[in-house]
Amino acid sequence: MGPPPPPNGGFVAWLHVLGGFMLFFNTWGILNAFGVFQTYYEGGDLFQRSSSDISWIGSIQSFMVLLGGVFAGPIYDRGYLKHLLVVGSFGIVFGHMMLSLCTQYWEVVLAQGLCVGLGAGMLFVPCVSIIPTYFSTKLGLAVGLASSGSSVGGIIYPIVLYQLLDKVGFAWSVRIMGFIALATLIIPIAVMRMRFKAPKARSMVDWTAFRDIPYMAFTLTTFIGFMGLSILIFYVSFYPQNRGYTDEALSFYMVPIFNAASCFGRVLPNALSDMIGPFNVVAPCSLITGILMLCLMAAPDRGSVIAIVVLAGFFSGVFIAMPPVCFFPLTKDKSKLGTRIGMGFGIISLGLLAGGPSAGAILGNVEPLNWYGLWGFGGGMATLSGILYGILRVYRSGWALSIKA
Repeated sequence: MGPPPPPNGGFVAWLHVLGGFMLFFNTWGILNAFGVFQTYYEGGDLFQRSSSDISWIGSIQSFMVLLGGVFAGPIYDRGYLKHLLVVGSFGIVFGHMMLSLCTQYWEVVLAQGLCVGLGAGMLFVPCVSIIPTYFSTKLGLAVGLASSGSSVGGIIYPIVLYQLLDKVGFAWSVRIMGFIALATLIIPIAVMRMRFKAPKARSMVDWTAFRDIPYMAFTLTTFIGFMGLSILIFYVSFYPQNRGYTDEALSFYMVPIFNAASCFGRVLPNALSDMIGPFNVVAPCSLITGILMLCLMAAPDRGSVIAIVVLAGFFSGVFIAMPPVCFFPLTKDKSKLGTRIGMGFGIISLGLLAGGPSAGAILGNVEPLNWYGLWGFGGGMATLSGILYGILRVYRSGWALSIKA
């Protein structure tokens, strides 16, 4: 007997959307805030390192979030949701407390990159796996609302850090971020429950997935897209400051501006996907994101940069919000959903690991920095992903635009 059909609404179901919102707030919300850390570390107040070295911190953090899904997926399938939530929450809070004590580069890599990253990795699979078990026709909207937590986190955490740095210093600013994470993570621990679990223990890897052409094509395409996305997240703050388009204050606020636009880009496209299908949404939005990143090479002033950042924030929201929705129809055996999502994001994590440092190496350390090369590389990756998503959509559903796909 298969799992019971999802209730597709009701108090308990929407309570899990709230819990998912808080998980996204403290996983991708923290990752989306790294642009502010990149800009702060570039200033050399904590340590002196190149842009590429600094990018490794955020890349390792992002990599650990998605790689953690490889291990968290099978654990989730076995029914240990609560254990993942508790261990992951501890890792995030403890990592921030340790980061507040850091004064050396390698210490920051361990605390912010590894500890916070692993903690968030334990939370990421639950937040993308459990909501599809509560919704069917409203799945896109539900996941979009939950994933908007990453945008809200990407707004709140950078503002908190910037406003507190001059008042209480780096150490206490980071500790306060840890306390915010602690308070908000209590909610999913308290309210989230699994509706069902796999009838038997699953392996860490579903080997049949590697013979599933649509699944692997989607995973590898998202890998390419995330390489471009990581560059946008890491350098959206440092770019306008280095080019002289903004002062220090406005450059820090570019991250909240980007994430505020992304908040709408994670709800509206997902709601639209319920009507026209997820692949009809993710392909054009990814393509537009890539084109907008390429446009940054020609941006002449502050106003144009802000306009591009707002639009890119909106359209890039699909990279975070849509994969869980797309993985669901690509997984025929829903009891393997956690494993399939974990595997997929484990592969995708390599894109995040490579994107930031590669861009930093292209950017260089000698003025003038190679921003044309950086945005050409990042925009090219995002544009390519949009084209490949379109090819996958045609492969699965044909050329007819009227088909829900």
